[in-house]
Amino acid sequence: MARGRPSRAAAVAAALRSTPAHSATPQQDTDEEMIDATESRPDTPANEEEDADSPAQSDEEKPHSEPSSPPVIQSFPRKKRLGRPPKNRPPDWNVIDPDNSEGGTPVKRKRGRPSLNTPRGRASKGASHATRVPIDKEGNMMDVVDDELDLPEDAEGEEKVDKMGNLQGGRDYRVRVFKIGGRGDRLYMLSTEPARCTGFRDSYLFFTKHMQLYKIIIDDAEKRDLIDREIIPHSYKGRAIGVVTARSVFREFGSRIVIGGKKIIDDYYVTAAKERGDVEGELASPDDRLPPPGEPYNKNQYVAWHGASSVYHTGAPSVPVAHGKPVPGKRKVNITSANWQFEHARSSSRFNSNLSALRKANLQGTYDPHTNQMCYPKTTQPTHARWEEVSAADTDVPDIIRRRYLVVDIFVQKPPFSGLGIPGPDGAFCDVGPNGLPDLDEDDLEQMTPEAKENFLQAKQEEFEWKSNWQSESIDGARAKLKIPFNGVPV
Repeated sequence: MARGRPSRAAAVAAALRSTPAHSATPQQDTDEEMIDATESRPDTPANEEEDADSPAQSDEEKPHSEPSSPPVIQSFPRKKRLGRPPKNRPPDWNVIDPDNSEGGTPVKRKRGRPSLNTPRGRASKGASHATRVPIDKEGNMMDVVDDELDLPEDAEGEEKVDKMGNLQGGRDYRVRVFKIGGRGDRLYMLSTEPARCTGFRDSYLFFTKHMQLYKIIIDDAEKRDLIDREIIPHSYKGRAIGVVTARSVFREFGSRIVIGGKKIIDDYYVTAAKERGDVEGELASPDDRLPPPGEPYNKNQYVAWHGASSVYHTGAPSVPVAHGKPVPGKRKVNITSANWQFEHARSSSRFNSNLSALRKANLQGTYDPHTNQMCYPKTTQPTHARWEEVSAADTDVPDIIRRRYLVVDIFVQKPPFSGLGIPGPDGAFCDVGPNGLPDLDEDDLEQMTPEAKENFLQAKQEEFEWKSNWQSESIDGARAKLKIPFNGVPV
C-alpha cells in the first residue's frame, strides 16, 4: 500500500523536538492538548491508520483552518553593540556564531598594530635581520666560503695572516677576537668593535662602505655561548648580534687594525698600498694611544659596555675623512723676550695688509639698500669744480664744431702733496680736521732747525697757491647773481 503523508501527531512530535526549550513564545491551547501525542503509538501504526481513512474524511478536514504544525523559532545572534560594554554582560553578549554562513562574516579590522597571536600579526620567529647578499663593484653575486667572501689572495699578504685569522710576525689586533662554538678555530670579531676602531659610529655604515666584508648574525645557541664566556653582556640576549671574521677585517683594513700598524709593512694588499702612494713604515693610525713598553694594549676601548660610547661625543665625522694635509688653523705663538719684537712687527704688517684689502674693496663702492645708490669714499671724490674757457688758439677743436657745439673737457687737478685739506673759502667749514698745515707762531719757528724751517715755509707757500686757485661757487661755477622778487621765483 502506498505511503501517504505523515499524520498530524507525528508532525507535532517532530516540531516539538526541533523547537528550542528557551523560546519566549507562549504555548497555544492546541499545543497543550498535543503534549499527550508524544506518548502515542509508533509512527508506523499511525501511518497505517491514516492510510485506512477514506478520501472523504480528508476532504472534510480541509475546511478546518488548524495549523499543521506550530511555528519554528530560531535563535539569531545579537547585533554587535557600539560603545562601552556593561560591567555585567549577559551570556550571549556579542557572541558570533561561526556556523551562520558558509564563509563567515568578515570581522572589521581594529585600529593599531595587530597582535602577534592573531592571524594578521606576524609570529615571533627570532631576529628579522637578513644577511645582505654579497655583490662586487659590478653588481655580480659573490661566493661565501668559510664565513667570508671568496676573494683573490695576495702572496705577500698570506704571509701575515693564516686561514683562521691568526696574525703572523708578532702582530696583534687592536680589538678583541674570539672563537665561536661550532665554527671551528676561526677567529671572529664583534662587528661594532672594528667599526669604532676604524672611525665609524655603527656597524651599518661599516658594512655599507666596505662591501667586501660579510656580516654574520649568530643564533641563540651561539649567543648564549658568548654570554657564558663574558664576551657580550647578558642584556644582549634579545638583540641581533653581528660578527665578522678577523681575517676579512685584516684583509680590508690591513695596518689600520693592527696595534702600532705601519703602512705597507702591515698591509695585506701591498701592491695596492704602494699604488695609493703610502709611505712605507709610516704609522697608519697616528691618533692611536699606544701603551708604554711592557704594558698590554687596551682592547676594551672599543667595547660599548666598557665606555666606547664616548666616541659619539668626540665630534668626529661618522665616515672617516680622507687622509691628507689638515686644514690650517690659527697658531698661538708664545711671546718671549727673544721674539716679541719680531712677532709685534709681523702682527702690525698683517694688520696693515688687512686694512689695504678693505680699502681696495671700498674703492669699488658699497651699495646702500636704503637709498638704492652706490656710495664711494669721500677721499676719492672731487670737492670743487670750476669752469675755464679755453681760447681758440689753445685748442685743436675745429671752428665748425666750436661754433655749433659746446665742447666740454674734464681735467682732474690734484694737490701737490697730501694733507692739504679742502681748498676754497669754505674748506675750513667742511673739513673737521686742521685743514692743511697748522699755523705756527714765530717762537715755534725759531726753535726749528734752518733746514726744517725752510721746508715748512715752502710747504706753506705751495698750500697757499693751491688753495688760491679755488674760489666760491659764484666765481668758479660762473653762476650769475639771481634776482629774487617778492614772489620768491628767481628771474
